[in-house]
Amino acid sequence: MPAHLYRVLPLSALAILVAARVSTAAISEEDPSKINLAKLIECTTYDVPSYNSFSMWLTGPESDEAMKLFGITEQPSNNLLLREFKLAKPITVFGRQTDRIAFASSGPLALFDEADPHPIAKQLDVTAAVDRFDKFLAEKEIFSKKEQLENSDTVLHTRIALDVSTDIYHPGKTLAGCSYSIEVE
Repeated sequence: MPAHLYRVLPLSALAILVAARVSTAAISEEDPSKINLAKLIECTTYDVPSYNSFSMWLTGPESDEAMKLFGITEQPSNNLLLREFKLAKPITVFGRQTDRIAFASSGPLALFDEADPHPIAKQLDVTAAVDRFDKFLAEKEIFSKKEQLENSDTVLHTRIALDVSTDIYHPGKTLAGCSYSIEVE
C-alpha cells in the first residue's frame, strides 16, 4: 500500500466512527458517486465524512468504478504525498479550468498552469504562511469545531481549510483546494 494511504485510512476510519456525532454547516453526502468534484475541491459544499467516504471509494476496492464514473485516470507522481489524476473533461474550479487534480492525505487539489500563486491566493483571500521563491503555502480556515466525546477525555477537532501552494515536483503550477480533517486532541 502506498505510504500516503496510511494517513488517509486511519483518518477515514475515525471519521466514519464519529460521523454521526460531528455536525457542520456543510452537506453530508453519503453516496460518494454523487459528489461534485469541483465543489469538493472548492470547500463550498461538503463535510469531512463526505470527503473521507469519497477518498476511500476512490482508493479502495471500487476504485476502477469510481475513476470510470468521474472520467479520471491516475497519473505517475514524483511527489509521494500526492496522487495525481487526469480528467477526461476539464472542470471549472475557482473560476479556472483544469484537467489535472491531485489528492493529498487530507483533501483534493486542482493543478493550474499558473507559475505565480499570488493571484489565486488573493482571489481566495488566503494568507501565506510561507512565501519564498521556491515555495508558497497559504491557508484559510473555513470551518473549525471541537467536540468532546461523551464519557471520554477525547476531543475531536473537525477542520476544513482552503489551501493554495506550489510544489517543487510541479514547476510552473499552482495547487489549490480543500483540506478536510478530524484530529484527536
